Amino acid sequence: MPQQTLQQAPTGTVRVAINAPDYLTRAGLVSCLQHDRRLSEVRPGEHQKADTVVVAVDVADGSTLDLLAGLREGSRGRFVMVVGRQWRADVSAAVGRGVRAVLWRNSLTPEAFVGALLTVAAGGTSLPPALRSTLVEHVRSTRRDVLPARPPSASGVSPRELDVLRLIAEGEELSAIAVKLSYSERTIKYILYGVMNRLQLRNRPHAVSYAIRAGLI
Repeated sequence: MPQQTLQQAPTGTVRVAINAPDYLTRAGLVSCLQHDRRLSEVRPGEHQKADTVVVAVDVADGSTLDLLAGLREGSRGRFVMVVGRQWRADVSAAVGRGVRAVLWRNSLTPEAFVGALLTVAAGGTSLPPALRSTLVEHVRSTRRDVLPARPPSASGVSPRELDVLRLIAEGEELSAIAVKLSYSERTIKYILYGVMNRLQLRNRPHAVSYAIRAGLI
């Protein structure tokens, strides 16, 4: 089979590296990139040049965390996970190693894959509700068992912002939050990004973690 020649990525595209356990999985993920001009694949073995690294595994477990730690060296450390059968790894440890999005392979669509890549490249996250809830519970447990008890401080977070953070912590998508709070989805995004910028929070999990640690939700 002739070696595929990768063209130089146009300026402004998101460079993606794909780490997959077999040829068919890799080929399927690469095909999703080839139909979107906003994305380009870097050569195999050159993940250090990528903006986002895709890691496909059948089961996410402790060995996956070791793999992420190795791939993170010399790279931007932003990973999109494509998981086949089961998630067994510590969610907080995975996030700590750079996992910013998780997609289930049996329900993966090209649109969802491309959307996750663009979201992560822009600094966002995309975790399934079950994993997000596990992460939130871990943060709550850490605060309850490790951090000293303290009353809520004057955070400057408005009741409307607290409502949004609370619903995100419960695993709600922004569209559902908009319905529950009787706002447009655009307004919900404005509220969320406003509090994140003001408090210098990196992403949604960081915002939820801050609110929980501060005793706000």
